[in-house]
Amino acid sequence: MELETFVNYYLKIFFILTPFFVLSAFLSLTREFQDFEKKRIAIKLTIAVMISSFMIYLFGRYIFELFGITLDAFRIGAGTILFLSALSMLSEKNDTASEASNQDIAVVPLAMPMTVGPGVIGVLLVMGAEAGSVMEKIIIGGALFLAVVTLGIMLYLSAVVKRLIGEQGLVLLPKITGLFVSAIAAQIIFTGIQNFLKLN
Repeated sequence: MELETFVNYYLKIFFILTPFFVLSAFLSLTREFQDFEKKRIAIKLTIAVMISSFMIYLFGRYIFELFGITLDAFRIGAGTILFLSALSMLSEKNDTASEASNQDIAVVPLAMPMTVGPGVIGVLLVMGAEAGSVMEKIIIGGALFLAVVTLGIMLYLSAVVKRLIGEQGLVLLPKITGLFVSAIAAQIIFTGIQNFLKLN
């Protein structure tokens, strides 16, 4: 049961991180870079995403306490933002211009806001707040760690991934990710509305 929960959270977090959209943006922004520079950026991006994600996940509940925001209200807000992010993935070409050839792009814009955007922040805040036990918190934390590592490996091996899926795959996969993310967002919104109506 715990393994099933772990896999469920892993897949959910992995798709919420929009890996194929990030891969497309990464390849576009680093197309003028040498291979060793791409790998350096991929490692730095992974570390930045890992740190920021865990900070939000572990300490986000204090934001609820500080501002007096209910978890269900935040579910609705976070789900809405995530749904809008999914729509942008479905509608845009995700053609990011390579204007940053001499800049360190690992943290900004790749880690934030492309990978850890408002939708991801909102979902991680909700996950951290609704984890009922220490074991559940550990399971979600482990799933988050593995999801970020998987994304990092994919970016580190971006040249290989690009050869495997091809140019058409880079266009198609972000759209598929957008569909999954929109479904996850809808579920979060519906859960928030359902719980809100039960309390009122």
